[in-house]
Amino acid sequence: MKLTGAQALIESMIHEGVETIFGYPGGAIMPTFDALYDYDKQVNHILTRHEQGATHAAQGYARVSGKVGVCLVTSGPAATNAVTGIADAMLDSTPMVVITGQVGAALLGTDAFQEIDVVGITTPITKWAYQIRRAEDIAWAVARAFYIARSGRPGPVVLDITKNAQFQEIDYKYEPCTFIRSYIPTPEINPSQIELAAEIINSAKKPFALVGQGVVLSNSETELKDFLEKANIPAAWTLLGASAMDSDFELNKGFLGMHGNVGPNLMTNQCDVLIAIGMRFDDRVTGDLNHYAKQAKIIHLDIDIAEINKNVKVDAPVLGSAKDTLPAITALLKEAKHTEWIASFKEHDDKEFELVIQREVHPESGELTMGEVIHKISEATNNNAVVVTDVGQNQMMAARYSKYSQTRSLVTSGGLGTMGFGIPAAMGAKMGAPDRTVLMYSGDGGFQMTIQELGTIMQEQIGVKMIILNNHFLGMVRQWQEMFFEERYSFTKMKNPDFVGIAKAYNIDGREISERTDLDAAIADMLKDDKPYLLVVNVEMKGMVYPMMPAGAAVDKILLGETTNI
Repeated sequence: MKLTGAQALIESMIHEGVETIFGYPGGAIMPTFDALYDYDKQVNHILTRHEQGATHAAQGYARVSGKVGVCLVTSGPAATNAVTGIADAMLDSTPMVVITGQVGAALLGTDAFQEIDVVGITTPITKWAYQIRRAEDIAWAVARAFYIARSGRPGPVVLDITKNAQFQEIDYKYEPCTFIRSYIPTPEINPSQIELAAEIINSAKKPFALVGQGVVLSNSETELKDFLEKANIPAAWTLLGASAMDSDFELNKGFLGMHGNVGPNLMTNQCDVLIAIGMRFDDRVTGDLNHYAKQAKIIHLDIDIAEINKNVKVDAPVLGSAKDTLPAITALLKEAKHTEWIASFKEHDDKEFELVIQREVHPESGELTMGEVIHKISEATNNNAVVVTDVGQNQMMAARYSKYSQTRSLVTSGGLGTMGFGIPAAMGAKMGAPDRTVLMYSGDGGFQMTIQELGTIMQEQIGVKMIILNNHFLGMVRQWQEMFFEERYSFTKMKNPDFVGIAKAYNIDGREISERTDLDAAIADMLKDDKPYLLVVNVEMKGMVYPMMPAGAAVDKILLGETTNI
């Protein structure tokens, strides 16, 4: 059938199962937006208020739904505005296709109005970036883009399409992509690797598993549980691996990393076998590599060969999808009990509760704390909400004190640490999981970076529950200034607007509280229906996130307070 390039682009996306697009129109992408007008029953386009917002919304959508997130923006500044979200998706392995408009092919290289080298800019931060200059290449490029974005280790793809290609007419035919020469998204399992890993685990006295996002991305939550239960292996999770295990799962020992739980961090340097599953040994998890798990034999399961032996030398590499490698290893495991080893975590849990958690979650006096707010809201949602965070103290607190009863329940910016991520990512998460409560935690700083997306929430009536943990500081920067820069609070104090008033200007209900006695009622008011809501909670101004492993320190050098450490 005869179609314009713009129509072919939309038809191709529909073939790939696209139902929701986040975007912003403009000159170079106008033909596609004009064509989109006729597809309103097949495709739901969400007009964000900024292109960065569109990318983060697509990320949130992808992270909770497991589908590919899609963005559609114009050329020049629109494309460069999308760069942060593309980079964020690359570091966090989020499947996303970003389509940017481009000047006509005849104008390429002339510095035409809003011309920029999109492919050159985005190649380092994508799995694939490609410029489409002819309508006849559209179907081929879209099929390839979606295949690359969702297969293997997922990630972002950019398609830069010239304006002339959108106008041209072609005989349209669509063929899905299932193979690309030299691209092997899921490596074949090596039986000898499986056997070696099983042999090491079977001989372990103190095995310990580190669970990353690879488990979630490969939908291997059940396989993980079977693996851990058969060999009775305690496990902890990275920031992006949160919710791969239910919070109440008996072998779940908590959160790894700089602000993680004491037990998991300490036991990393006490176990005899360390099993990393779908995680990349990020510096926030490992700390000083010279003092990281030197006593242990290390097994690393990952789909990406580039991650194996990159930061930590391993004794048993296991290349492949966790969906396949975990059950293959499980089949060779002996049933085991590591009762004393698992029980040894309790001492550290008790110490952390006494010195950190009790004060943070159950304070008896003083100002409201971030931890108690997050804990109360988690309980009020039966620990069943999707938790979306911005970046900073609110992020670490939300990860620590929320509980998770199903997978794909924490959406946050891990690798890039993008402030402003929260609001737009929450919008996308709600659209990807419309039947779930979506909570968005932000600080007063991060909230103001993408505050304009309240307009999108208003227009689409996206029922996100936004909580600002307001301490009138750039809290995490202030914490470092307090600890390492002699309390020189250089440009971190914030004079904030009336957030509730701003929300009301966008027809979004809200409330501001400062007193502990008002907290329960405010939470109930926020959760009483599925409409968007802003709750501003004024929390202690100089709250600290503990435990803390200082940057560059070993994982067992943990601060529990101003004067207390492990």
